[in-house]
Amino acid sequence: MRALVFDRNLEFRADYPDPVAAPGESVVRVSLAGICGTDLEIAGGYMQFRGVPGHEFVGRVVESNNSSIRGKRVVGEINAGCGRCAICAGGLARHCPNRTVLGILGRDGAFAEFLRLPDSNLVAIPDSIPDEVAVFTEPVAAAYEIFEQVHLSRNQTIAVIGDGRLGAIVAMALKGEKYQPLVAGHHREKLARLAELGLDTAEESSVRDKFEVAIDCSGSGSGFRRAVELVRPRGKIILKSTVAAAAEINLAPIVVNEISVIGSRCGRFAPALDALAAGKIDPRPLIDGIFALDSENGLAGFDAAKDPLNFKILLRAP
Repeated sequence: MRALVFDRNLEFRADYPDPVAAPGESVVRVSLAGICGTDLEIAGGYMQFRGVPGHEFVGRVVESNNSSIRGKRVVGEINAGCGRCAICAGGLARHCPNRTVLGILGRDGAFAEFLRLPDSNLVAIPDSIPDEVAVFTEPVAAAYEIFEQVHLSRNQTIAVIGDGRLGAIVAMALKGEKYQPLVAGHHREKLARLAELGLDTAEESSVRDKFEVAIDCSGSGSGFRRAVELVRPRGKIILKSTVAAAAEINLAPIVVNEISVIGSRCGRFAPALDALAAGKIDPRPLIDGIFALDSENGLAGFDAAKDPLNFKILLRAP
């Protein structure tokens, strides 16, 4: 099959082995895949991953012993737990110590014609959600994980640090749920686009207010430090960024100001799909290009995703 493969460098291959489903798994033909900041970090050495990256996708099940999903259009939760440990039994398979993660840890991902996932990870999507919306399910689920972890009052002041892909999705999810976040970023062009979507925005260097909640979506090691600067005493910092580089930070203000720090990663797909189906969030204005997964365009798509002025680049499988 055709695929983008990372092994010290990212390259296009037309002869990468097709996935072979293990018992309880199905094979999905990928329709669209989204390139996110984690994929770019993987190309910089994050997780020491080797293989096919990519974890945001929509596709159709083409091989399965499960008749209930065979032929269905699906998205897929990216963490595949072992199904045997106490953490899996407690319903937290996405934190299983023995898990594989699509395109990130021990499992080839979505920048290919086909991928494999456990049947339990695959979620059928209604016809009312087009592919260009469904492909955002994973990052929207990551945004909705915040509501599962933290109780937010509608009148709380919230800063989203970072005007990139994830920051935009998190801010749109907050607005869709009737919150009023401020997006603080470095790129005037992107902030202007987000303002056109009805979001409050500001250049990060100009922000002087203190917030009850600061959500780091910067994709930078400096984002945590900036969150500490912006949050009020006894406020909350929610960390969404995963970066390859280590961050240096003075922890004393966290103790002195009694700040709560919450790591927030993947989320359940059901709340995200409900929000997308209800029109609470429409991520299509964030799409800045759709590139074919072939020898000419696949790597060009990845290069386009590196452009800090682009929000979301998609790859379309043949």
